[in-house]
Amino acid sequence: MVKVHDRLYVGGEVTCQLGSAELAVVHACKSPCHQRAVAYTGSLPPQHPHYLALRHPYDLYLNIIDPPVPLFKTETFAQFLLFASEHYDRGGSLLIHCNKGESRAPTLALVFLAKHLRAIPGDSFAAARDAFASLYVGYHPGTGIQQFLGTNWALVGATGGA
Repeated sequence: MVKVHDRLYVGGEVTCQLGSAELAVVHACKSPCHQRAVAYTGSLPPQHPHYLALRHPYDLYLNIIDPPVPLFKTETFAQFLLFASEHYDRGGSLLIHCNKGESRAPTLALVFLAKHLRAIPGDSFAAARDAFASLYVGYHPGTGIQQFLGTNWALVGATGGA
């Protein structure tokens, strides 16, 4: 687990834990976290009520993978920003983890820092990415997430509490 900002941590699957009032956790991985939380194997149909996310009081389970093509939804980022901002703004800490801690989790932290906290430049994904790279040396965003945010940066965080 790496501290990237005051009360904001990024990690891989080994840092996975249940959230608490002191430390809310964003589980940014379909397998195993979202699958376990929603109790399914394989894939969910897109019309399932928890297809994109399942929210518990201190845990947010995201159905998010890291494909080489941009298969992301702006709603996933909106749900993340809402959850993260609610916990952080009331004084709690936030852990965001994915499987390896290299792409999805740090990218969500980058989005939070740029769009909600405004602690790094938020003019473009490229500007935010460049600033974030000095905060988290293990940042290796996948091609798909870079393409998605490069194209949809203005839409991410436009609604959903951030």
